[in-house]
Amino acid sequence: MTATTLFYIIIAIIVINFIVDKVLDALNAKHFNDALPEELQDVYDDAEYKKSQNYKATNYKFGLLTSTFSILLTLGFLWFDGFEFVDNIARNYSENPIVVALIFFGIIMIGSDILTTPFSYYSTFVIEEKFGFNKTTVKTFFLDKIKGWLMMAIVGGGILALIIWFYQATGKHFWLYAWALVAIFTLFMNMFYSKLIVPLFNKQTPLEEGTLRDKISTYAETVGFKLDKIFVIDGSKRSTKANAYFSGFGSEKRVTLYDTLINDLEDEEIVAVLAHEVGHYKKKHIIFNLFASILLTGLTLYILSLFISNPMLSQALGVETPSFHIGLIAFGLLYSPISEITGLIMNVFSRKFEYQADDYAKNTYKSEPLITSLKKLSKNSLSNLTPHPAYVFMHYSHPTLLQRIGNLRK
Repeated sequence: MTATTLFYIIIAIIVINFIVDKVLDALNAKHFNDALPEELQDVYDDAEYKKSQNYKATNYKFGLLTSTFSILLTLGFLWFDGFEFVDNIARNYSENPIVVALIFFGIIMIGSDILTTPFSYYSTFVIEEKFGFNKTTVKTFFLDKIKGWLMMAIVGGGILALIIWFYQATGKHFWLYAWALVAIFTLFMNMFYSKLIVPLFNKQTPLEEGTLRDKISTYAETVGFKLDKIFVIDGSKRSTKANAYFSGFGSEKRVTLYDTLINDLEDEEIVAVLAHEVGHYKKKHIIFNLFASILLTGLTLYILSLFISNPMLSQALGVETPSFHIGLIAFGLLYSPISEITGLIMNVFSRKFEYQADDYAKNTYKSEPLITSLKKLSKNSLSNLTPHPAYVFMHYSHPTLLQRIGNLRK
């Protein structure tokens, strides 16, 4: 196989992936105007349903525009040897492979982010604003960008530098050290994400004493679940959409409720949502997802180690001087079909786990408040209640609302 053949394989992968995505999007869009199933007719009234259809159609058209821009930019960058151009810039500043890689990825990441910022700005301040979701200020929007860049530079840059150093020091065995590094980092982030990262973007306060806290504590005691740390996050700072999540293990275990969730739901419904989250914890879903992620990372790094030394990877992207960082990008593009397959498998597990967590909530608390909470959350986020089955299979990590209600009412 020649570098030219590899180049065309990369182009084909990008184009085929784009076409499959657009076909799925179009199939899904055809269902936007379907009549609501009988079980879901109480979610929206006529005016609200029209609004949700309009929201879905607006996002669909905007998604077509952004994804078309993205693929044209990617293909143009590949065709006109953009990677070689950026690589040459990076090499003008240093001969150290680690420094070159950091400058290279810095230019690529920041350049890409600057080019796509107008789209995310429009999405936030025009589309989300129009439909009543946006609470973000322009200042918060750009502060989030800057913080994201700094985190990427410090955390992402640090991990990349270590991986390249492992490669230089150990050759083809670098993947073992890189895997250990990523595994430790993943475990650390799972433990301390809420304590270290969330405060950079949001304010968290302990849930105040009162009936809601009492009801949560009472439920937790009935299922033998020690839960001392219950926090409220100011999600309303950016959006009216609501959420809740568990994080950490052992003494760092905590539950975080969005303030919008507390505003949107009754106490019983919030407890039912938490019972679902406790179900994930009790059924070891969090542990499974964590270790599945670490194993998949190990597999990916091992396969990377088999090919990274081949100069053809760099040459396929038009770069004559082989390097780890160019090989890494070429590998990532070639590996994307395998990532799609592993993503699909993880989604199958995820949907199964959602049913199990719903069953746990139903059996240890009540099903009806969970049903009403799911309906309210769907209504308040103008969710698509009639998605195409193929779109669900490819993209959904959760069963549809109709499927979840059917399961809860069994």
